[in-house]
Amino acid sequence: MDILARNAVADVQEYWTERFPKDFGKPYQGVSRFVSYDSGGANLQLCRTNTKELVNAFFCPSEDTIAWDRGQLLPQLSEKFGDLAVVTVLAHEIGHAVSQRAGLAKPGTQTIVSEQQADCFTGAFFKHVAEGRAPHFLVSTGEGLNSVLQTMFSLRDQVGSSFTSRNAHGNAFDRVSAFQFGFSQGPVRCAQIDLVEIQRRITELPFKATDGNRGNMPITAESILQIVENLKQVFKDSGAAPPEVLNGSVACPNGKVTQPASYCPANNTISLEVAQLAEIGAPPQRGAKKGMAIGDFAALAEVASRYVLSVQKATGFPLDDTNAGLRTACLVGSWGGALLERPSGGRNPVGTIRISAGDLDEAVAELLSGKSLIAADVNGKHVPSGFARIEAFRIGFMEGSAPCVEDFGA
Repeated sequence: MDILARNAVADVQEYWTERFPKDFGKPYQGVSRFVSYDSGGANLQLCRTNTKELVNAFFCPSEDTIAWDRGQLLPQLSEKFGDLAVVTVLAHEIGHAVSQRAGLAKPGTQTIVSEQQADCFTGAFFKHVAEGRAPHFLVSTGEGLNSVLQTMFSLRDQVGSSFTSRNAHGNAFDRVSAFQFGFSQGPVRCAQIDLVEIQRRITELPFKATDGNRGNMPITAESILQIVENLKQVFKDSGAAPPEVLNGSVACPNGKVTQPASYCPANNTISLEVAQLAEIGAPPQRGAKKGMAIGDFAALAEVASRYVLSVQKATGFPLDDTNAGLRTACLVGSWGGALLERPSGGRNPVGTIRISAGDLDEAVAELLSGKSLIAADVNGKHVPSGFARIEAFRIGFMEGSAPCVEDFGA
């Protein structure tokens, strides 16, 4: 574990030594001290903290030290997500040091701001790795980045947390968004993250007092029809004729059955397997079959993915070209964005259906799965890269439907 950690630290430090002067106009000062400890072993005092049973990795500004638990944390991450999970965590901690050296980590900075910056700087480093420029590591933009994003998903805040909390790190959607900003736009974009920027786009919100279901509505034929009616409202201006909804898998002359939801272009119908959707839409729980029990929004977004195929058909887009899955994910994201009540305003929510705490993390879980229907064409062929699937969804969520055509139109 320490050899792995040492190699990760070496590559991240080398990246910032090269990159930091270009973006921040001064040399990068490397972190002074790195400490490996065993949370199950002898006690150490680091940054006024007892390491006994401290399953963590952290940056201590006052001692300019980064420390990690080699006893439990790193082995657990490596076993579950692969070695790049360890690189992700250590790149994040060094990201905090980068914020400090760039003058971004000022006294009183809210935790969520520092954490989003560190996630963003982690993304910038992984772009460097994906370009084949890191001495010790390689990452593919397919399964490699999938494992990195799955690591970030596993380290998200508990559902129902607020971004204003003292120790907020972000939900999965917000953490992955920050990572993608860094990966796609570089460290300068990370430096633009402040409280105002976060308040404009943040999605980590607590449960409302009136939310008796804790963010999960039962998936039934009736609740699905409510969602379809909402989809009609959201995409009313497209001019597309709303598809008819049928129960059960129905054969289609020019489209494949893609359970649990299918779209048939020939007769503009959506056929649904409600029982399967209910399994996907159940609250996440231990022991559930892989791909099942993701949460209500995952199931309903799969229904929405078949609905937006009808919108694409009406506007003349092919439903099985290379960009069909990305357009679909983007349009589903635009639907989700139309249901969010943002603290700072923004697009007016449509209808009475609302995004609740945990919904977007459920979307991320579905998009990172091996059978994502949210980012699939009419035949169920999904976009190979989980990173690209989430990015397309995020663009639609944040910016609406227009970029879905502009960015993924051809």
